Amino acid sequence: MPATPATDRYSKPAIFLHWAIFLLVALAYVAIEVRGPKGSDSRAFWNTIHFCSGSLVLALASLRLLWRLWHGVPAEVESTRILVFLARVVHLALYLFIFTQPLLGILMVNAGGNPVSLPIVGLDIRLIGADPVARPLLKAMHKFTGNLFYWVIGLHALAAIGRHVLLRDRTLRRML
Repeated sequence: MPATPATDRYSKPAIFLHWAIFLLVALAYVAIEVRGPKGSDSRAFWNTIHFCSGSLVLALASLRLLWRLWHGVPAEVESTRILVFLARVVHLALYLFIFTQPLLGILMVNAGGNPVSLPIVGLDIRLIGADPVARPLLKAMHKFTGNLFYWVIGLHALAAIGRHVLLRDRTLRRML
């Protein structure tokens, strides 16, 4: 059966969650890059933005995964086996990232003896207690994963744009 416009696209909730998570991840990256020197008001403000963005990414990622499991996804765009395989690998990596990166951040802050404070909703997240041995390892993992996923996110975006421009398929339009 040929794809129809309704079945060829992702659902509106899936599209909303995709772009909301993208914006929150971008905001988290911006916040960590511009936060300022230790002890400054600027650093406290941008750290709060970073924590709130990351926590929202985790919450929306959970909703997105539940939606995907419940609602499914449109049929894959016809392509070569290697492109289908690579797309699946990158999507799996992105899903791992949007779950593990915020969790690593929360665990890192907690291991430092602090909760992740979300003042907007009056919530303090504490998953573990202080652990001075684990904190440097969690910090290194959080930083490494964050840097690695600059590349994975870029590859994902470049592939979507490349398929749109070079292959002229509907991959990108399905998420707009």
